[in-house]
Amino acid sequence: MKQLLLVITLLLGLNATSQYAIEPSKEYSHDIGNMVVMLDNLKGRVERLVGHLNQEQTDYLIDEDANTVGALIYHLAATEAYYQVYTFENREFNEEERELWETALQLGDKARKQFKGKPIQYYLDLYDAVRTRTKELLKSKDDKWFAEKTGAMSNHWAWFHVMEHQANHMGQLAFLTKRLPKTK
Repeated sequence: MKQLLLVITLLLGLNATSQYAIEPSKEYSHDIGNMVVMLDNLKGRVERLVGHLNQEQTDYLIDEDANTVGALIYHLAATEAYYQVYTFENREFNEEERELWETALQLGDKARKQFKGKPIQYYLDLYDAVRTRTKELLKSKDDKWFAEKTGAMSNHWAWFHVMEHQANHMGQLAFLTKRLPKTK
């Protein structure tokens, strides 16, 4: 049993002294702080999965309908950027934001053509910049705001969706990284 816990600890990227608990930072209200901890935990695991990839691996397509690792990271950033404007500004993307994010949101043929030739760090830096902005915006809100609705969903549910979206794509990224060409 101890060996199993050690393996789980290593897979989750925790150190041996970490507690298996969600402990929000004092910079945020309680519920928002919990969400930030969970979002950052998932982001860290995504980064550990892909941060070492070379260019060929970053751009690799497992088949003609797949997405590259780079495109998926861009997609995660785009989704989070969308929920920033949706929950904090109660709007959709404007024209300039659509230009930057729409292809990554939709993925597909256009993304397969557009998102290649950039190192994995390019995509991780984009993801990091979006997350930094999310965390700054969330610092200005409290749990009352988190419970309020934007459209049909509460802000809490919207950010839960961002988190579950990351988790789903983390599984996809894990699958893809196990099938990448070996480094030369």
